[in-house]
Amino acid sequence: MKTKITKTLLALAFAGVLSSCDKKEDREAVPENPGNYVLAVTPTAITNVADYLVTASNLEEGKVSIIGNGVEQDGTYRYYLTLGNKFFSFLYGQGSPGAVTVYDVNDGKLRKLNDFVASTVQAFAPVNDDVLMVKVSRSMAAAGANTLHEWYIVNSNTNTETARGTIDALQPANNGEIAHFSWIKQVGNKVYAPFFGITGRNFWTKHPDEAWIAVYSYPSMQYEKTIKDTRTSFIGRYFTDGLGIVDNGDVYAFSSSVATDDNTETAVTTDSKLTSTKPSAITRIKAGTSEFDQSYYMDFETASNGNVITNWLYIGNNKFIANVEPKATKGAYVDGFRLAIVDVVAKTVTPVTGFPNPSDIASITVNNYSPKDGKTGYIGVNLKNSTTWVYKIDAATATAKQGLKVEGGLITAIQHLN
Repeated sequence: MKTKITKTLLALAFAGVLSSCDKKEDREAVPENPGNYVLAVTPTAITNVADYLVTASNLEEGKVSIIGNGVEQDGTYRYYLTLGNKFFSFLYGQGSPGAVTVYDVNDGKLRKLNDFVASTVQAFAPVNDDVLMVKVSRSMAAAGANTLHEWYIVNSNTNTETARGTIDALQPANNGEIAHFSWIKQVGNKVYAPFFGITGRNFWTKHPDEAWIAVYSYPSMQYEKTIKDTRTSFIGRYFTDGLGIVDNGDVYAFSSSVATDDNTETAVTTDSKLTSTKPSAITRIKAGTSEFDQSYYMDFETASNGNVITNWLYIGNNKFIANVEPKATKGAYVDGFRLAIVDVVAKTVTPVTGFPNPSDIASITVNNYSPKDGKTGYIGVNLKNSTTWVYKIDAATATAKQGLKVEGGLITAIQHLN
């Protein structure tokens, strides 16, 4: 089953930088571009407005615009998931339930299929024909009460909730810290939930040099075990999927090494400092096993000549397009504005050329598309000169080429429906 996940960034922070696109040529409507590619775009001319969804016939040339086009979403913060031939648009309700709208593509245009309401969640993924969502606890429960995560299952065929429950938030770490899931992913018939330990809403941990994955049965969501490794810091990042499943079923995991704790070097009681001592690295769980493979370890900082990995997109044939950031400027919420081709089997990191200079970039879309042919990926880039593009990345030559132009807003997601 072909599944893809996307989620929107809080790109409105760049609206002030990019609002200079209010030129005559940018106000002129661009004809719609029917196709099976779906792009989520946050308008730049007005702040605190909803995303628009637009379609495109290809990602390598031409342009699309939300000016006079697109399907406006309800609410300002959205995240997205594609399962089969359906596109789910979730409203982030900031603690309150949010509307979910389901679309497909008919004759190159989005067609609304259904609406329903779901709780605001911090992790979500396709599992079989379902959408599994987890609302992650960020603070300890009152004395005498259990600290719990809430989970929900929505069937993609009926678009209705079929199950819900709770799981112990302290059990996976077993060290007094909340297991805050960075993401969830189906691996075989199980659900893997990589997590970082936190002591509260400041996300501090006393265990910065440990990597954990909680394993759950499905669909009962019964806790089975925690997979642990002390060679890296935690897997993934906040709201970032750090697991990648390659063609033979092996699971690779990246760590940015960005755990934080209270900065005791200052008198301020709320500031943080990075405390991970392990390098940014990639580890592996071989197909059919449920433990880290101790024979495999890739020191990403060494392989990349001093960079850390902040996100990645699997493109097939053991290759990922990775976002990277120099170690000297890494941070818990710093997205890498440089790209590299990572071959996890060969343990190589090849910088991508032809991509915009980091100093020219306002933001990069972290929810992107690949046909998983081992050759190609498409990355959204919002530039400081008020233009927005999709770049085609060629893995064989490690080059980037400017493709589809997007007018009227910032790309927050790129996906494809059959």
